[in-house]
Formats: sequence, C-alpha cells, structure tokens
Amino acid sequence: MFSDLNLNNRLIRSLDDQNIKTPTPVQLQAIPQAHQSKDLMVSAATGTGKTLAFLLPIMNQLLDKKGAKEGSRCLVLAPTRELAKQIFKTCQGLSRYTHLKCALFVGGEDYKFQKALLRKDPEIVIATPGRILEHVEKGNALFSHLEYLVLDEADRMLEMGFYDDVMAIAESCSAERQTLLFSATLDRRGITELAKGVLNNPETIKVDSHRQQHENITQQIVLADDYDHKKNLLNGLLSTQEFTKALVFTNTKIDSNRVRGFLRGKKYRASSINSDMTQEERTTTMRSFSTGSTQILVATDVASRGLDINDIDLVINFDMARNGDDYIHRIGRTGRVNNKGLAVSFICPNEWNLMIAIERYINSKIEKRVISGLLGKWKGPKKTKTSGKLSSKVKRNKIDATGTKKSKTKSKSKAKAKTSKPKIAPLDGFAPIKKKK
Repeated sequence: MFSDLNLNNRLIRSLDDQNIKTPTPVQLQAIPQAHQSKDLMVSAATGTGKTLAFLLPIMNQLLDKKGAKEGSRCLVLAPTRELAKQIFKTCQGLSRYTHLKCALFVGGEDYKFQKALLRKDPEIVIATPGRILEHVEKGNALFSHLEYLVLDEADRMLEMGFYDDVMAIAESCSAERQTLLFSATLDRRGITELAKGVLNNPETIKVDSHRQQHENITQQIVLADDYDHKKNLLNGLLSTQEFTKALVFTNTKIDSNRVRGFLRGKKYRASSINSDMTQEERTTTMRSFSTGSTQILVATDVASRGLDINDIDLVINFDMARNGDDYIHRIGRTGRVNNKGLAVSFICPNEWNLMIAIERYINSKIEKRVISGLLGKWKGPKKTKTSGKLSSKVKRNKIDATGTKKSKTKSKSKAKAKTSKPKIAPLDGFAPIKKKK
C-alpha cells in the first residue's frame, strides 16, 4: 500500500480519488531510495508506473520543507510533447489537495505566456529540453535554487539528439540538487556518459528487464509482398479483429498520412499524428483518440512514448520498428494495467532480417499469422543462416593457411576481350604509308 511508503496524507488522498491503490515494483523500489535524497538511475519499461515513482517522493519532500524565495524547485525533462503533457496531467492530479503548482513548457505553445508563467515560480516545471533551454538562455527560467532534476526516458532524449541541451540545462541548475534518471535501458551508448555529467554517486535500480515485459501481449507477424499488400492486410485485419482502439505505426511521416487516407477511404474513423503537426493539431488529435471519437490512430514513433491510454487493445506495425527498443515501446502501448493486448507486425522480404534481430533482442519467437483470403506470393525465405537471417548470395574471398585473402583472378578464357579503339587517319595529309601486300 502507498500508506507504507511514508507519503503525505494529501498525496494519499489524491491517489485514492484516482483509485490507485497498489504500488508497482518500480514505485516500491524507487520511492524509498528517493526519500533518502540519493541520485538514482532507474531502468524501467514504459507503462510500469515510473511517473509516480519520481513524482510522489519529490512532491512529498516539497510538502515537508520550505524552498527558496525565488525560482522553481523541481524540473522534469521529457523527450516529447506528448510525454511531457502526460506527466503534467499526472502532476495536476497529485497536487489537487496541495499548494504545489506545476507548469508545462513545450514547443508549439505561446512563448510569451510561458515567460509570464515562469515569473510566478511554479514549484514543478515539466518541459521538453528544446523549449526550456530557450527560456534558460534568455534568462526567463531560474533554476539556481533547484532541488530536484528528473530526466525521464533519458535513452529517448539521446536518440533525439538532446544530449547537449540536457547538459546545458543541468549546468544552469543548482549543484546541490537531487537528480533522478529514468530510462528503458541503462546499457545504451551515451547513458553512462550522461549520468557522469549530471548525477552524483547514483544508486542503480533495475526493475525486470524491459525485454521481458509485456507478457500479457500476444505478438504476431504477417508476411507481406509489398506496400499495397500491406494496405490490404491492414484492412483485412481491422475488419476481422475485434478491438476498441487501434494504434498503427509507420516509419515515416508521409506514410502515416497515406495510411490514414487509405483507412478513411475504407470508412474507418482514423487520424494520424506526426512531428509536422502543430501543437494544436496534435492536442486535438490525441483528445479525439482518447475520447473514442477516433478509433484508429496512425503514428510515427513520436507517439510510441508518452501515450497513456489504457484501452488500446491492438497495435499494428505497418512498418517494422527500426530497432528492438522502438519495437518494445510501440507494443507497450497495449496490454497496459494488466489488460490483454495484441501486437501484429507486417513483414516484407526486406524486413525479414530486422524482424529476426528484434526476436533475438526480446529473446522471444514471434508467432506467424495468416489473414484469411490475403495470403501473399512470398511465403518467407527459402534459405536462411543458423541465426534465421537470409542467407547471403555474395561469396566471400577464400582465406589461405597464412591468413591472407586469395583474390580470384579471371581466367584468360573468361576475361572480356578489350576492344581497341579504331585509329582515325590524320587530316593533315601526312598519314603513314601503308605497306603493299
């Protein structure tokens, strides 16, 4: 129970209002450690309750002690606007019975309004790195007395190229702060370097490998011939599979709009979300999907993190994810809060090796599925390596006993005959004299 974690009664009351009764494993491990003012590096998958794992202990301590007379006391950095908005919403719910004020700062929103909001010194600032750094550089944000810095989904921030921004923001914060870093994995390149720059002797918490999450999600693949075949498979799957909400992933913004248009042509209530949309458009789209006005959302990986909609019961990878982490975060949008979920990936011949690599990464075999009446011409690879990947058609150069490569020389019989260029007689009247035969 949360009452066993030494939390303020006002926070317990807000949790009760939201019917949140039992702490998750990451909350049980992180909250007591955070109460001891230790810097933390926490590995936890999306959907495991990590937002409460850092907000609850921080808000508890903010309520227990007074802060400085000026400046914000806590800064939470998130890689995407959607995730920042979700954290802000959670923070608002928790602060219902407290005096703590939280504020959101993301790109696409009115800059002058945000500047005025910072003058009020909200206790908790939730932001994306790019926008809050802009305020820091222009002197709008004051973090010299900051008590807590949170880096949520740090691995994703590194993927999106925010390393320099995060380091610059951290340098503007009080050196006496407590820093909490949350990431789906702590093994990714750059996480160690980032941790050395912003954390001080951190404790490490690993809550079940993120590769072993999603036991309540059925994972399937469907073989596809090409792009057009994928569209037919998508229509066939959606028309036969029962679902409340479906999330369809593509790898490009162009394809997200194309697939949305295709689905609307088939009379589905579909919308799309990608990084080209304005903040107002993104907000409207997400609200429509959350309320059920839209049943299908087509998205790029910008939506794979930060979505907290519990009734998504079908995830479709129209394009296979580019790596194992993205695949895990995509399918993690379903099967949340102990609900069952289904994740289906369409695999073209050029995506086979990628699928095999992802299977190895998650240490699990993905079952094959056939959609009735839509079996393609491609039935899978005829020859594979022991790893399961396609066998290479390119022959490697043989290596002799000395370890040197033997270059294959073309035999004279097989060598292509070089055609000599025809000699053109000079036009000056001094051509060579031809011998008589």
